[in-house]
Amino acid sequence: MTSYKKVAYLDADTIVVKSIEDIFNCGKFCANLKHSERMNSGVMVVEPSETLFNDMMDKVNSLPSYTGGDQGFLNSYYADFANSRVYEPNKPTMPEPETQRLSTLYNADVGLYMLANKWMVDEKELRVIHYTLGPLKPWDWWTAWLVKPVAVWQDIRKNLEESLPGTGGGRNPHDQSVTNKELLCIRSLCAFARRARYKYKSEEALPSYSTIGAASSSFGISHQKSHNGAHLKLPSYFGAITVLVCFISALISLAFAFIIIPRQVMPWTGLLLMYEWTSVTFFLLFGSYLRVVYNWGSSSANHVGHNNLDSSENHAGAGLQRNTSDCDTDAAFYWSGMAILSSIALLSPTVLGITALFAKLGLMVAGGVVLASFMTYASEHLAISAFVKGQRDRNASRGSICFMC
Repeated sequence: MTSYKKVAYLDADTIVVKSIEDIFNCGKFCANLKHSERMNSGVMVVEPSETLFNDMMDKVNSLPSYTGGDQGFLNSYYADFANSRVYEPNKPTMPEPETQRLSTLYNADVGLYMLANKWMVDEKELRVIHYTLGPLKPWDWWTAWLVKPVAVWQDIRKNLEESLPGTGGGRNPHDQSVTNKELLCIRSLCAFARRARYKYKSEEALPSYSTIGAASSSFGISHQKSHNGAHLKLPSYFGAITVLVCFISALISLAFAFIIIPRQVMPWTGLLLMYEWTSVTFFLLFGSYLRVVYNWGSSSANHVGHNNLDSSENHAGAGLQRNTSDCDTDAAFYWSGMAILSSIALLSPTVLGITALFAKLGLMVAGGVVLASFMTYASEHLAISAFVKGQRDRNASRGSICFMC
């Protein structure tokens, strides 16, 4: 590249927000100083030289590199770079210096922004923004919900002209196709879940069981009775197993959503897809566990006299029975509660206008703790209801489980 007088290098995780033409007037080697004495190679201006290149190649194996890459080597090669003068476009220096330091305007570190939640210089004067927060890169949809300066990158992306077919506005034909297929798949799964719910919806009354307060939460559910006398042959570890299955299902659902959603979709598209995929997958996984519990309750009821259950029901009276509509109401409460609390945990920082990274994470963690507490109670209640329902319907001609409760 010796045919060029100056060459500017920018990392792939940088974005130019204002003209940088004046950067070509700096010295023979220009870069930005980070972390007191370390040079950052994300934005550099170099004067191509075959002599300099050969000298670097001779020393590349002998000079240490604290990063194991080009940045570490350049810091060793230009050991005195920290003492270079700062490049000032309005004050040309003669003769041209060997090295000069670029100001923060030419390499605005997002990592430093997140520490103070503001730029250390006038934001209107920024030339290049550098997204240096490790794996949090601007093209990943989830980063926009954590790092405020990513909005600048996304705004520029939306205004991109169509350089290739289908790329206008930052669109990717492949990602769009995958997103459309995923939305169709989600609709199909939702339709399947609705059919399953109606298929297994109970037409009979469900015996009352109202002792799942402190007893179930303490995981001490063993050979308890409902108010109407129905024996619950539940081992002491039933509550713990149920909660464990619930959280494993949630983690698997979340991981599955992150894996199948294209990383470069728009932030809102990614968030909606993640929420839908996580919700549907969790419903299917934990719903399958509830069906297993129902079958377990149905099979274990063979060891309990059906006459005892009938007589206890007659003695308790209709006031102690819980009908199908009650089951649906409770199920809707628990499932809707988990859905609403998960939405609050995700969106509360945005709704409240919180932009600081650590404040966002703290609020999301607090919301997650509340959600986890609710899921603990709800999962036990739903599982116990499924077990009781299995006992109640053991002699039914068709297995009828209230799938959601």
